[in-house]
Amino acid sequence: MLHRPGNELRRLTPRNNDALLFDGIPWVDRAQDEHDAFAEALRSRDVEVLYLSTLLSQTVNDAAARAQGVDATLADLRLGDRLRRHLRDHLSGLGPDELAAVLMTGLRNDEVSETGSLVTALLRHDDFVIDPLPNLLFTRDSSVWVQDRATITSLAMPARRREGQLTELIYSFHPRFAGVQRIHGWEKEHLEGGDVLALADGVLAVGVGERTTPAGAERLARTAFDLGLAHTILAVPIDQDRATMHLDTICTMVDVDSVVMYPNVADHLMAWTVTEPDDLAAEAADEEGELVISGPEPLLVAAAKAMQSDRLHVIDTGLDPVTAEREQWDDGNNTLAIAPRLAVAYERNIVTNARLEDAGIEVLRIAGSELGSGRGGPRCMSCPIHRDPL
Repeated sequence: MLHRPGNELRRLTPRNNDALLFDGIPWVDRAQDEHDAFAEALRSRDVEVLYLSTLLSQTVNDAAARAQGVDATLADLRLGDRLRRHLRDHLSGLGPDELAAVLMTGLRNDEVSETGSLVTALLRHDDFVIDPLPNLLFTRDSSVWVQDRATITSLAMPARRREGQLTELIYSFHPRFAGVQRIHGWEKEHLEGGDVLALADGVLAVGVGERTTPAGAERLARTAFDLGLAHTILAVPIDQDRATMHLDTICTMVDVDSVVMYPNVADHLMAWTVTEPDDLAAEAADEEGELVISGPEPLLVAAAKAMQSDRLHVIDTGLDPVTAEREQWDDGNNTLAIAPRLAVAYERNIVTNARLEDAGIEVLRIAGSELGSGRGGPRCMSCPIHRDPL
């Protein structure tokens, strides 16, 4: 599932781009061209591409889905009762495509007719009464699939909170996902999809830092164990920093036993290993959901043990620390593996891509000069729903 950049990106201005989590104001037409090339690169390797905007439009064609989507959007306490009633009437009169557009693009004060509301009277004409969602571009964050379950994540930043609500709406009501079981939820402890890496069958690494909290990682561990989705969770503390907002900004899988990793942290990244107690220990604890926690130890060591591998092969982003830092910032580590030894990456990360190819990884290069302004690469911009088994 992808989201083609749309009018929500045209809402970015120098006044609001920081609050909306963009480092710059993208040239939207060029961003769309780059994204179209990304989608075509996937299709060229027999990947089916679904667009979030299309799925959302089809979803809100259902009356129950429409009501739930409108209710969630208008729950914002900033609106006040009078404006909320006015907006409910307005949204109720829109067709599915128009409603989906407002849910994604937002609504400005000057786009609302006279409401008799003190809220709209005191707002600037270009303030938003429904905020745009420019970060929908990064579909990995608002949901991540663990085996056959859709994990609805809980996004930490206020600017992104509604993304999880829209994603949950799609998975709950769209016929394509009928019967799919959902776990976690947008209202639960903070957990973001970019922090969840599937290392092997039954082994997940979860970054804990700026976006995912320890409680979110613990909730996922308990759920995954209870449902038999995993046997080991590696909780990996990462810096609470814009440059390392998610685990997949510094480390991603490119083969069954290989990762591309930011070298400045490779030797320092630690992990706590979380497993279920054995039957005797669980009986002794007499407490449902008891976890066994060990560590910390180096992530690469803990991962190899959990994967029952001699070692995890590391491809780094270059020995020169300045180049490594530049390419990490430009999402050099945020590759999207679409098969073993086949990855999509931004073309601008020349050194990282060369090192991947030297290691036997085929690289599908895509442009990302405008797409990257929100700090995310090909992995962030994609949410794999179903993969063929290895």
